[in-house]
Amino acid sequence: MAGGKETARQKMIGIMYLVLLAMLALNVSDLVLKAFKNINDSLNTSKENVGNNITQLLRNYESTKAKESGDNLLKLNRAKEAQKVAEDLIKHIDGLQAKIAEEGLDENGELVQKNNLDIGQNIMGSDTENKAGKKLQAKINETGKKLAALLQADEGKPTFMLQALDPVKPKAGEPKTWTGNNFGEGVPLAAFRTILTMLQNDAKNMEADIINKILADKPIVVLDQFEAVAVAPSSYVIQGQPYKAEIYLTASDSKSSPDVSVNGNKVPTENGKGVYTGGTGSVGTFTWKGTIRVKERNGNIKTYETKPQTYQVAAPSATVSSDKLNVIYAGIPNPFTISAAGFPNINASITGGGSLTGGNGKYMVNVPGSLVGKEVSISVSGTNAGKTVNLGAPKFRVKAIPAPVAKVGGYGGGDIASVQLKSESEIEADLDDFPFDVKFKILRFEVTVIKPRADAITISGQGGNFTGAVRSAINAVSPGTRVIFDQIVSQGPDGRQKVLPALVFNVK
Repeated sequence: MAGGKETARQKMIGIMYLVLLAMLALNVSDLVLKAFKNINDSLNTSKENVGNNITQLLRNYESTKAKESGDNLLKLNRAKEAQKVAEDLIKHIDGLQAKIAEEGLDENGELVQKNNLDIGQNIMGSDTENKAGKKLQAKINETGKKLAALLQADEGKPTFMLQALDPVKPKAGEPKTWTGNNFGEGVPLAAFRTILTMLQNDAKNMEADIINKILADKPIVVLDQFEAVAVAPSSYVIQGQPYKAEIYLTASDSKSSPDVSVNGNKVPTENGKGVYTGGTGSVGTFTWKGTIRVKERNGNIKTYETKPQTYQVAAPSATVSSDKLNVIYAGIPNPFTISAAGFPNINASITGGGSLTGGNGKYMVNVPGSLVGKEVSISVSGTNAGKTVNLGAPKFRVKAIPAPVAKVGGYGGGDIASVQLKSESEIEADLDDFPFDVKFKILRFEVTVIKPRADAITISGQGGNFTGAVRSAINAVSPGTRVIFDQIVSQGPDGRQKVLPALVFNVK
């Protein structure tokens, strides 16, 4: 009650309050008080058992795994720190239990004032800031945080969190604080003692949880699904190469839902397996790497990565060749496309003479004119799984470039207007219907001009151009004149000289 002189009404209210407390005390039956004692004894037994288990666990770990590595020794030190932190709270509560014993126990240690409603509240102070209840609340919350902080990220989170929190939304008429809920008015001394023992038991349970998580092997997943798997680097094998495959047993957690991604992009999963479909819109070699994120049973996320994987996209193609036309023309670049299915990297070389240049499937073959009539071989090899495989060495016949046809102004002889012939400036060699763009040069020729009723005139020309006497003779032609170009000698890129058929023109 507050100090100072009381009014008659205040005195009456005080007396009624004392009567109410007395009635409450009388209403706490011996049966209920005995139940509190039984619970208290059970909690003490449980606390003792947990403590013994922790002590035995630490001893076993210290004599075995702690000697295996420095990391394990660090784990043991953290576990002992957890034991120390929890024991500090338990001893603090032991001090409160001792204060209760001073006022509520007899000389035999028996609680004789089991139904006393004042002793516990006087010690704990309910909502009073400077009383033991508020200090205990702060001590509990501090201990819970210290224990939780001893766990590392891969060891999970506490299964049970030791904390003493005020009610978030207390109902009307109910205490608004944790201390009021546990040590408020109307709580008999037997219940006070049981509540304190329960808090010690909670501290011991969190201590055990933290120590078990620290000393346990890192949890991964529970493997309950098994499957035999065969994996081969390739299902395409060249004749003479060994076919190899790895056969092993895989295991997975049927209750987990892994997050599977490829190159950072999430892919769908089927029966716990990621399904990746790579793009094949362009040819080439592509590399990818998969990542699997698995949620462990303790809530932690574990990440696994595959080794880089490659696959090759090839353009659809068919190889068609003629066995009778394996030909290389001398003196000009002969284009070749060389590829080998199943081999992204190949090597090609020529034997028998000549040269082969290029790469990435596109090559040029050059052979000199001295090899006309002979054969050369193009050898192809590929590398697979670190081994070089010879893929063949087809032979090719070396042929000379066909002889061209001499022409003047695109005409190969026959009737020609005098004006047309006089406008032309050279004789040239043209290679009709040949797949290569080959240039020939005219080395020399003779031109014979036969006019009506006149002697024939023969003039020699050097090169293909109409110059000097040749030019004068052509400019002097008139209708009825016959002009003959013969002894035409040409030279191709292979250096070989050829005499071309004569051209005969009738001037109109």
